[in-house]
Amino acid sequence: MAWVLKMDDATIESGLVHDFDASLSGIGQELGAGAYSMSDVLALPIFKQEDSSLPPENETKNPPFQYVLCTATSPAVKLHDETLTYLNQGQSYEVRMLDNRKPGELPELNNKMVKSIVRVVFHDRRLQYTEHQQLEGWKWNRPGDRLLDIDIPMSVGIVEPKTHPSQLNAAEFLWDLNKRTSVFVQVHCISTEFTPRKHGGEKGVPFRIQIDTFALGDGGDYTEHLHSASCQIKVFKPKGADRKQKTDREKMEKRTAQEKEKYQPSYDTTILSECSPWPDNAYTSTNQAATLSFASTPLSTYTTSSVLDSDSSSPNHQADPGSHGNSEQLSPTASIQDTQKWLLKNRFSSYTRLFSNFSGSDLLKLTRDDLVQICGPADGIRLFNALKSRSVRPRLTVYVCKESPQESPLLDRHSTNENGEHCLSSGLHVYHALYLEELTAAELIRKMACVCSIPLGTINQVYRQGPTGIHILLSDQMVYNFPDESCFLISTVKDESGEGLHLILK
Repeated sequence: MAWVLKMDDATIESGLVHDFDASLSGIGQELGAGAYSMSDVLALPIFKQEDSSLPPENETKNPPFQYVLCTATSPAVKLHDETLTYLNQGQSYEVRMLDNRKPGELPELNNKMVKSIVRVVFHDRRLQYTEHQQLEGWKWNRPGDRLLDIDIPMSVGIVEPKTHPSQLNAAEFLWDLNKRTSVFVQVHCISTEFTPRKHGGEKGVPFRIQIDTFALGDGGDYTEHLHSASCQIKVFKPKGADRKQKTDREKMEKRTAQEKEKYQPSYDTTILSECSPWPDNAYTSTNQAATLSFASTPLSTYTTSSVLDSDSSSPNHQADPGSHGNSEQLSPTASIQDTQKWLLKNRFSSYTRLFSNFSGSDLLKLTRDDLVQICGPADGIRLFNALKSRSVRPRLTVYVCKESPQESPLLDRHSTNENGEHCLSSGLHVYHALYLEELTAAELIRKMACVCSIPLGTINQVYRQGPTGIHILLSDQMVYNFPDESCFLISTVKDESGEGLHLILK
């Protein structure tokens, strides 16, 4: 017997909806708060360790100050790279000094003045190694000029602006946090003045504008560091920055939309990014010890290293003509202490502090261009040649052998041992190679006396035996005309007094 259940459409639809709701009602019951608490998960050790390193909620670290350079950034800078701003040489640019403190932050600064020092420094690490020499060279080429100046008539809210004659790249001023403050700066050096080659079309080096702000310390001086920030710039000849900005903008307009996504937009102003404070022992134009500073990106993390300025560290320093090359090559396995000894031994004492953390391997990895940038043209090339230990090819090689009075040295003596094998007899004459760097008779006589164990003071005359047996007095001109790799037998003859010797080259 078959049963047929007849249901209208409305009943069917309501039943399906009820079944679907019931099927969903069980989802998530296993993960309910009673069986699985999220607070318990976060209480696990691994999450505790990670949670301890995270900042508290609703707490963001904002810098107490902000500096804004009022000129546009370049549009040709890729994402995640630091912004780049173009400036014209000698043009005044506004830098707004903003008090960015939260309510109640640093209350000791309320109604107080702070001091800021603005600097133009090198962005390139290799140029920072030689900052003192680079700036001294710029000063020599442009006497009386400064790398950085403050345009005082255009500046607003600054007090007691100062520039020191010994610091051509820095200026300082006081400003009130409660008042609107803008300082106008002028950069007089251009980026191409510090490139290795200056024959047109070269790529200029980038600089940095850095501002360090200090509060009044216990000693009555502005020595308590509060904040530092910097930005990357390039300086062109007048109106050159405008042309470069226009060129970059036109290049970006020609790119596809997909390519444009890889680049930053051009911002109307440049915000200086936080960085480490510039070291107190920064560049000063003196004849005493000068210190160098070098940065590590991303946002100019600065450390310091010192180099003593002496005559040997000058770019125009010439090597001592009376000294010969290094007698010992620097090993890649040399320790830091061994590397320091090698630098001292090879007359690079002025760079021992600069390379105080370099091992032999570190120093040998530097290229010729690196060393020229660090040490200047003269010392850089000299250090490169010393590291590579390139031996100077002798101008003349002479082979000499002291003649035995009993045997003829022209015959190779052989003998047969007990096993019937041929071997060289003890009468074989061994030749010594003499390498002459100066083609003079004095050098040849000195080296012959050394290898033949003849006291130099006992040699009166040296002759060369001619083809007919005549004796020709040895002279510089004769040595100069010796063919390379000449061979001579040296025979000794006592002079008439019996105290001195005559040497005869056969």
